[in-house]
Amino acid sequence: MTIRFDGQVAIVTGAGGGLGREHALALAARGAKVVVNDLGGARDGSGGSATAAEAMVAEIEAAGGEAMANAASVTDAAAVEAMVAEIMAGWGRIDILVNNAGILRDKSFAKMDLADFQLVMDVHLMGAVHCTKAVWEIMRTQNYGRIVMTTSSSGLFGNFGQANYGAAKMALVGLMQTLAIEGAKNDIRVNALAPTAHTRMTEDLQGLPLEALGPDLVTPGLLHLVSRDAPTRAILAAGAGGFERAYVTLTQGDFAIGPDAAEQVAARFDAISDRTNEIVPEMGAAQGMIELTKAKAALSS
Repeated sequence: MTIRFDGQVAIVTGAGGGLGREHALALAARGAKVVVNDLGGARDGSGGSATAAEAMVAEIEAAGGEAMANAASVTDAAAVEAMVAEIMAGWGRIDILVNNAGILRDKSFAKMDLADFQLVMDVHLMGAVHCTKAVWEIMRTQNYGRIVMTTSSSGLFGNFGQANYGAAKMALVGLMQTLAIEGAKNDIRVNALAPTAHTRMTEDLQGLPLEALGPDLVTPGLLHLVSRDAPTRAILAAGAGGFERAYVTLTQGDFAIGPDAAEQVAARFDAISDRTNEIVPEMGAAQGMIELTKAKAALSS
């Protein structure tokens, strides 16, 4: 079945170029009315202009689609609320939110200014929080919503020089996990996309086959994550036409108690790390249940 978005309204942040641009174009081509949000700043977040968003709207309209430009910074909660109010006044609903806006301020942690750490957190994490909070009650009232957080392998697995970016990107996974649980009863499905693509965010990287890393090769995964038949609580990795799932897992572990518990943990660390029968918990309480079960078994023996 062809994935379509006829009659739906989608917000894509950071949609003036790169991944956001491809997401916006694809959503519009499949029938969605698209809000192209882009501050129009540089890769490091400096500056700002509505030109990028307006150019995207013109491109979508030239192809027969409907779009609206917005240059609000996702770090400005009031501006985001105003954007959402404008959308509701014009189009009356919001079905899809793609939290894609981001910046880079890469340096090793030893050399990183804390202001650069804070700004990256503000754009990636708080920007997604502001946008999601602004649409949350609308989606709850509709009993329908699809939200995607843009995470990264740098957050999931680490990357030298990106302590700020990695921290923000992993925080988005935690946000996704809880919102997927809270949104379930209102059919709000929340997922995370971890893209590998050549955009201005990766223009300094060396040794990659950049011609194979087009942003357009990531967007098919995004389209599934915001479709009517979307999963929820999925972390989908995508790049160069490859798609993978990432998981936060929990091993069965081992039990240690008593005055030498620290030494027991050290001695049994391989057993604690054994991934046999590891699980993907339905929610955080699973950790406590596993630990209490081990304690009960050990103390009753």
